[in-house]
Amino acid sequence: MIEIVYKFLILSIIIELASRGYELKIGKLKDREIDFIAQKNDRIFYYQVAYLLTDEKTREREFGVYKSIEDNFPKYVLSMDRVDFGRDGVIHKNIVDFLSETV
Repeated sequence: MIEIVYKFLILSIIIELASRGYELKIGKLKDREIDFIAQKNDRIFYYQVAYLLTDEKTREREFGVYKSIEDNFPKYVLSMDRVDFGRDGVIHKNIVDFLSETV
């Protein structure tokens, strides 16, 4: 069940970013993956998507992927959590709030 919810969340983010006019790529860093690199003109955003950040291991997996990226483009972790887990300059947002934003 969780895998189905996760796939739905991923598809929702793909549709939303595409509707905002971003070109999407998947990022590869050694043995890790960034869910989306969204680019429009010279603007780049990084996105990790998780259903819930229930434990420290999950949070480290989702936030830790950004440790080896040294640029200053915005980095996000999106999840269904309402608690703000943002850390080390990485922004955490609730997926529903993200999808509801006006751009």
